[in-house]
Amino acid sequence: MTFRRLLETLRTTLKPGSLLSGKMVCWFICLLGVSWFVASGAIASPLSDRLTSFPDWQTKPPIEASAGELVYPDWFAGSWKLTSTLVETYSPLAPEVTTPGYEGNQQFLNQPITCQVRFVAQNALSRKRSPLPVLSLPTQSLVKAQIVSDRSFNGLSLAKAYLGDRVWKVWVDPRDATRLITKFRDNRKLFSTVIGQAAEAPDADHFLASELFQQFFQVPEKPVKNEVETTTLYTRESNTKITADQITAVYLTPPHPRAYLAGDRPVALYRYQLELTRG
Repeated sequence: MTFRRLLETLRTTLKPGSLLSGKMVCWFICLLGVSWFVASGAIASPLSDRLTSFPDWQTKPPIEASAGELVYPDWFAGSWKLTSTLVETYSPLAPEVTTPGYEGNQQFLNQPITCQVRFVAQNALSRKRSPLPVLSLPTQSLVKAQIVSDRSFNGLSLAKAYLGDRVWKVWVDPRDATRLITKFRDNRKLFSTVIGQAAEAPDADHFLASELFQQFFQVPEKPVKNEVETTTLYTRESNTKITADQITAVYLTPPHPRAYLAGDRPVALYRYQLELTRG
């Protein structure tokens, strides 16, 4: 799910008390995705092995360059009530390398946040975004619709849940479908671009996914650039309920002065428990 809430990546270089408050940190982390944590040895695969080794992560996830929208199983289709709860945090490289937002995020431990999210057929989403009519060819009825996250709707829903009216608009860049743009009422913008992804479906009731995002926060005083990973395992509990744990990792990138010390190791890790119910 391409949600989720990455402000920790931005607060690595911004001063406390700025627009990037603790609530915004949690929102950007959750903007990226949801997952259910793998039990040790339950599912053997590169992504499940990565989840099993959490929080001992020394590299970025085993992903390939993004080739479009992340496709979800059919059981994601429709609208859901999402409840997201931060349950664990780690600062693996402390005290040598830390992030300003990490300590502030401790106040959100075990505090559930709720909002509406939805997953739709990709062809319907394409028609909604297209400035021109899309012709309906007879062969389209023979092609199974792929289910994807409605990223603009989900991004705005989550942003409003955390930040209220400070968020003005969230939309997918019409020139680059991998880029989500968030605009704040003070005219600052966040550009979140998918640069890599991987997915696995080990059985009918589980779905694993990993996405890596490049984050660019456009502010007058000091633009910020970082990378954020969300690696996820979803479990279908029933036709009306999906449970998930979300593991989100923050990576420093140049020109951050500590990026060379961190390398490909995460500087902050967050684990969320999530629940999606039909709503």
